[in-house]
Amino acid sequence: METSNTQTSGTARPSNQRPIRVVLTKVGLDGHDRGVKVIAQALRDAGMEVIYAGLRRTPEEIARIVLEEDADVLGLSILSGAVVPLTQRVHAALKAQQIDDVVLVVGGIVPEPARAELNAMGIQGVFSPGTSLKEIVTYIRNSVPQERKYQESR
Repeated sequence: METSNTQTSGTARPSNQRPIRVVLTKVGLDGHDRGVKVIAQALRDAGMEVIYAGLRRTPEEIARIVLEEDADVLGLSILSGAVVPLTQRVHAALKAQQIDDVVLVVGGIVPEPARAELNAMGIQGVFSPGTSLKEIVTYIRNSVPQERKYQESR
């Protein structure tokens, strides 16, 4: 079955590039994963490759998975009050692996002061419950560069 890569916003991806590859995961002890699974399906429906890495991942595991999967985007789902420290630890683990070209997005319970701290870290993609799936898809499409290091062989 052929899937459509129709976009709701942004420009079409060149045909010689693979779909946007997204790793989604839960960091820390938060065990609520219904929301991240809904996001995963929405991104798949939008033509992206989604790797759901599961629950209770450490920052180091997440960085390793992002590297192994050659991800364009890392999405963290955090419903605990520890959104800033957990995101900081994941951000540091990515840097330790010299991963600096991945779009990092955060979803979950993110109070305004935490949102400001995440923005100060350079994380603009912060989504709270109730954000439309279209808005998340559009943000990711517009944030991943058109020209990437990886290109399919012809």
